Amino acid sequence: MEIINKKSTTAVIGLGYVGLPLMLDFCEAGIEVLGLDIDLDKIEALNNGVSYISYIPDSKIKQYLDEGTLKVSNDFSRLAEVENIIITVPTPLDEHREPDLSFVKRTVETISDYLIENHMVVMESTTYPGTSREVILPILERSGLKAGIDFYLAYSPERVDPNDKKHSAREIPKVVGGLTEDCLQRVKELYEKVFTTLVPVSSLEAAEASKLFENIFRAVNIALVNEMKLLFDRMGLDVWEVINAASTKPFGFMTFYPGPGLGGHCIPIDPFYLTWKAREYDFSTRFIELAGEINIKMPYYVLEKTIEALNNNEKSIKGANILVLGAAYKKNVDDIRESPAVKIITLLKEKGAEVTYHDPYIPVIKGMRNYPDLVMESVNLSKDNLSAQDCLLIVTEHSCFDYQMIYEHSGLIVDTRNAFERWNDPKVIKA
Repeated sequence: MEIINKKSTTAVIGLGYVGLPLMLDFCEAGIEVLGLDIDLDKIEALNNGVSYISYIPDSKIKQYLDEGTLKVSNDFSRLAEVENIIITVPTPLDEHREPDLSFVKRTVETISDYLIENHMVVMESTTYPGTSREVILPILERSGLKAGIDFYLAYSPERVDPNDKKHSAREIPKVVGGLTEDCLQRVKELYEKVFTTLVPVSSLEAAEASKLFENIFRAVNIALVNEMKLLFDRMGLDVWEVINAASTKPFGFMTFYPGPGLGGHCIPIDPFYLTWKAREYDFSTRFIELAGEINIKMPYYVLEKTIEALNNNEKSIKGANILVLGAAYKKNVDDIRESPAVKIITLLKEKGAEVTYHDPYIPVIKGMRNYPDLVMESVNLSKDNLSAQDCLLIVTEHSCFDYQMIYEHSGLIVDTRNAFERWNDPKVIKA
């Protein structure tokens, strides 16, 4: 099945950290894209040539708007204008840490209202194996059209690493799977126009599982190194020194680093999608669940180390002035989703600490899914402010921080990222 024409061919639904970069990749390939979202603020910003993701410049948005390659709207009836529909909406966990497909279901129900012959629907949001076939397919076929005959269904997992300057998204191999062989061929014909390398797999489920496996691999290995961190701390060993030594082996070892907990939309969430699905097969995913337990408790370890550091300096956690440095879930991004910093701040506050934070990427913390009552603004990182703190707790090691200045004007420093490695000073406590 050939793509009818190269212009006005693709809609991307959900213009967040996955959808917006993907949309721009299509524009870069010369494919005209319609971006759709229910967030009117995003639509207005993009139509004004303004990016709301820090590492995507306004100039790129303006370029494609001016060329006419990029269009954005909240009018989903315009799906009738395109041939291909890509879904990049959130797939979070609910309050019971089970898959929440509400965004996906609402989106697919809307697509079904406007589905026409020859449409291709591609799911990119991370989910458990079977979602496309068991959830998306029946909703789409309510339209009266038959998948694989009248329209095409495919899955291609996103592989977004925010602000990764080493790997171009278009050069990262793209996994694709289809409901039928015709569906697979159709998605290949589209994606080969954008991505350098395609990795076709035999089914929707294989494509869905590949994404979970990638993220579970990271989650389990991060849990392993976090557990080593807890053990080596008790043994009086520096986990960072041990990792650096082990990483000199040229084979059979892959370096992972410990931290204060997991953040972002993928690693803390995706493993539980497979854990949930595995119950259907009477299978216990013990590695995944254990990794989750270890990673979830890391903020509590940071709390314990902070209390211990304060006590050793004859200070109590109650009433202590603590400045948290970095709130984003990883360095040099403006993404706070599932950030361990938020959990750590909450734990410190519960113990009676006076907590502030500084992060130029996150000017305000509010409206967090799991912390709806938490509202804070980033404070200035001045010399006077640093010297007034009982403890500086570094959670996210942004490159823009002046670590020399921070070191010189801080008293007690609790460092969860080994950011102050070059200063061999008792006032720097590794956590």
